[in-house]
Amino acid sequence: MAEITLEHITKRFPDGSLAVNDFNLDITDGEFVILVGPSGCGKSTTLNMIAGLEDITSGELRIGGQVVNNKTPKDRDIAMVFQSYALYPHMTVRENMGFALKLAKTPPNVIKEKVEEAARILDLTQHLDRRPANLSGGQRQRVAMGRAIVRDPAAFLMDEPLSNLDAKLRVQTRTEVSRLQRRLGTTMVYVTHDQTEALTLGDRVAVMRTGVLQQAATPKELYDRPVNLFVAGFIGSPAMNFLSGTLEDGMLRTSLGDFRLGDRLRREVERSGSGREVIVGLRPENFEDVALVSPDNRPHGITLRATIDVLESLGSDVFVYFAREVGQGVNVAELEELAQDSGRADSGASGETIVARLDAATRISEGQNAELWVDARAMHIFDPATGRNLSLGDDDGGAASVQAVPDRADAREPQAPDPAAGSGGVQAAPGQAGPAGEAT
Repeated sequence: MAEITLEHITKRFPDGSLAVNDFNLDITDGEFVILVGPSGCGKSTTLNMIAGLEDITSGELRIGGQVVNNKTPKDRDIAMVFQSYALYPHMTVRENMGFALKLAKTPPNVIKEKVEEAARILDLTQHLDRRPANLSGGQRQRVAMGRAIVRDPAAFLMDEPLSNLDAKLRVQTRTEVSRLQRRLGTTMVYVTHDQTEALTLGDRVAVMRTGVLQQAATPKELYDRPVNLFVAGFIGSPAMNFLSGTLEDGMLRTSLGDFRLGDRLRREVERSGSGREVIVGLRPENFEDVALVSPDNRPHGITLRATIDVLESLGSDVFVYFAREVGQGVNVAELEELAQDSGRADSGASGETIVARLDAATRISEGQNAELWVDARAMHIFDPATGRNLSLGDDDGGAASVQAVPDRADAREPQAPDPAAGSGGVQAAPGQAGPAGEAT
């Protein structure tokens, strides 16, 4: 086992294109780190540089404390699992798994012992004398992992190993990879395009965009505290909803409704120099059928009316889709790239589809003009120019929170703020009817 350190790693191809730019990451001994991002972001190139399959233009790569920039792949004590399995079709499972050891002139009794131990770990014992053509996709992938395990390397490198599997088998094999890494305790760097894989597998996840590391953190921190617009939109399924917002007299006006900024958040927005226009981010689970919201929670958000275009019932959850104008403020490079990556670009829609995840008990139906509630305590506010998440501020708290504001009937006496909401949140504005619906 070994730690892996990438310091100011840059990769520029002979044609001048920059694949990876000033990449910095410390991977501790035994850690499971995921490199994730859209196609062309540089994640596989980074993995190939760790493996020694790509030269490093500048920067320093250390494995186990030793600089390995000029070492060949065989001298780096790593094992790699490829997307294509790369099994020899004329060899049995046993011969495929032990082939690297045979090339290294390892004694046959040692090869037999290591192959059988790896087969037990991967539940391949009964398949050792079969050939790859007689195995399922998941079994072939396990053979490829077994071939890496028998070498007992300092680190495993995996380049999208599950992308060739069908959806059900991918989930099953994903669980096996996670269990295997914890059993072996070996440092593992895993590349994937699937952010669900990234969130469920990794101790930490490193999100890349156009060759630049955007954020490296635990899955929960990436989800709850994305540092910028790109990370917020890439992490999460379904993705975060984005709307333009306008700041007027301490109010944040959106097509969903109006919110009042708290003091800390207002100061942070003013310091950013972003002007009056911002981008608001809300995750699908921040919405709910208003009929299912408890009286205690209702003051922490606003209600709105929306015509439900599509309803998808998954048993445990219900997803509803409705249209809202997003405004021109959200036409920024990060969101355009996310739309291209997800296939939403060029849809031809006049507005933006908002997705809401509702409790399975909802009675809302497709085509209904439904009343929804949005919890703004987890609202994120982004600077359109830089993409920075303004709602994080400089403290250690979470995203912007909401404090209750009295309805018009009670507007004569302001309510005390909820201590749990903090001083830096946004507040739901008093009831206000308009095109975006009704806000309480």
